[in-house]
Amino acid sequence: MAKTQLGARVDDEIAELARARAKDRGLSVGDYIASLVRDDADGLRQRGMDAARRFLDEHQAVFDEAEDADAGAGQHTPGAHAA
Repeated sequence: MAKTQLGARVDDEIAELARARAKDRGLSVGDYIASLVRDDADGLRQRGMDAARRFLDEHQAVFDEAEDADAGAGQHTPGAHAA
């Protein structure tokens, strides 16, 4: 497959983070960025966010019960909500 070189300017912190995450995955920075773009284009992030939303929608009562139990023990933070 032909490769095209891209250039991007990012903060030093982002560049170091990209290098570290690529190394953790055993990838070059270019391959790591390509995988992020593919995942984004494939909707992986959105599917994950949708799954998290469904989980909270289905199980919010469990979190609410735990918060109520904490409130009874004096550990509740006013206005706190899991979702």
